[in-house]
Amino acid sequence: MGRLQAGVSSPERIRYRLTRLQRVLPVLPALLIVITLQIVYWSEETPDGFVVGAVVSPFVLLITSRGVGITLTQSAAIVHRVSRRTIPWADVQAVRIESSFGIRSIVIYEATGRRTSLPAPNTGFLSWDRTFEEKFHTIGSWWLDHRGPHWAPVLPPGAGLGGPPGPVVSGDNTFAPPA
Repeated sequence: MGRLQAGVSSPERIRYRLTRLQRVLPVLPALLIVITLQIVYWSEETPDGFVVGAVVSPFVLLITSRGVGITLTQSAAIVHRVSRRTIPWADVQAVRIESSFGIRSIVIYEATGRRTSLPAPNTGFLSWDRTFEEKFHTIGSWWLDHRGPHWAPVLPPGAGLGGPPGPVVSGDNTFAPPA
């Protein structure tokens, strides 16, 4: 583990996942449908494959959503979905909160212009995360602390094509008016 000033130790990695409520809420409608179908078709013949699939699918959703999230390491942010994606801190240009359909999530902007919306943490009306702001600030702090000394801001692709002109350089004084 690395050491910070004043003898405070920093963890080697931090992992954020969906909260328990955020994992269970999407499965509840499926469970309700399964229970309703079981009651409706209790006396009738139903295909065994249908019953097995209807009963097993909510549990598969619960198990697979457990790994969804982000891991912060010293060198990169690792985004976990169905597959993993590693974003080096040196390539990150911004970490922002964006809102879509009432759900606030954290978005990482890369130097290439790629925008990655993190699967967790997020917060919304039915899937509230009380520590969302704290998690956002932690992710932003990790980026600022671990992006490296050679990090430089990069204009997004196409930003210079019709945007405001750059600074006018006159001699050694960047702020001097043009001659």
